[in-house]
Amino acid sequence: MNTEKNDLELEDDLFEHFRFDVPKGQEFVRIDKYLTNMIPNATRNKIQNAADNGDIYVNDVPVKSNYKVKPLDVIRILLAHPPFENRVDPENIPIDIVYEDEAMLILNKEAGMVVHPGHGNYTGTLVNALAYHFENLPMNSSERPGLVHRIDKDTSGLLVIAKTEAAMTHLAKQFEAKTSEREYIALVWGNVKEDQGTIEGNIGRHVKDRMQMAVFADPEIGKPAITHYKVLERLGYVTLISCKLETGRTHQIRVHMKHIGHPLFCDERYGG
Repeated sequence: MNTEKNDLELEDDLFEHFRFDVPKGQEFVRIDKYLTNMIPNATRNKIQNAADNGDIYVNDVPVKSNYKVKPLDVIRILLAHPPFENRVDPENIPIDIVYEDEAMLILNKEAGMVVHPGHGNYTGTLVNALAYHFENLPMNSSERPGLVHRIDKDTSGLLVIAKTEAAMTHLAKQFEAKTSEREYIALVWGNVKEDQGTIEGNIGRHVKDRMQMAVFADPEIGKPAITHYKVLERLGYVTLISCKLETGRTHQIRVHMKHIGHPLFCDERYGG
């Protein structure tokens, strides 16, 4: 059962922590410029993206890239762990293929399987399995063979895999243009009052818990996110719902449903 969509599996996201205690003599300067000078190999664009995602904190408050650093500020920044070596070792792991032709395949990923190698999960992933069962799969923009999209480790559901460069290009364009439709089924706690509804709220990194995302009322923090839900069945203490997303933020369904008081059933990270 799909409990969440991807675009980015937080299980695979480890973060480098940088903390800076600004000295008394520091002149006022934009924080993106300050951090670019302070962090080895960090580009200004990377720093600005971190600010847009709500991953830069000054005195425990998220700030934008134009914030002016002041003496005695305490700055923390979370950055994606640097990519590991892009070698993928083929592993004989069974995969459940539900459709295949010369250009693509659709497979059913089981819950508990990580989609691609990352920090702490270099083996046993779906990509390791694909490397064993298929030769010369095209690489996506992140140098991951065949992957067009992802879902979370603990989510089960259908994934589209490209087998040719042309298929990779066309499928990626469909996902970007939102001409392909994806539906997610989730079991949530409580009796959802409305038969259907829309949840809107910027999603960014949680201020206190780096492994969670959160909804922010301030439109300057995080990224816009829209989730449409529909009740499929009411089961007393829990409700079965269908979700369709206009955006693809990290843990979007889990965060939005928790925000309206209905966390996903058995979702330990978000209190379900």
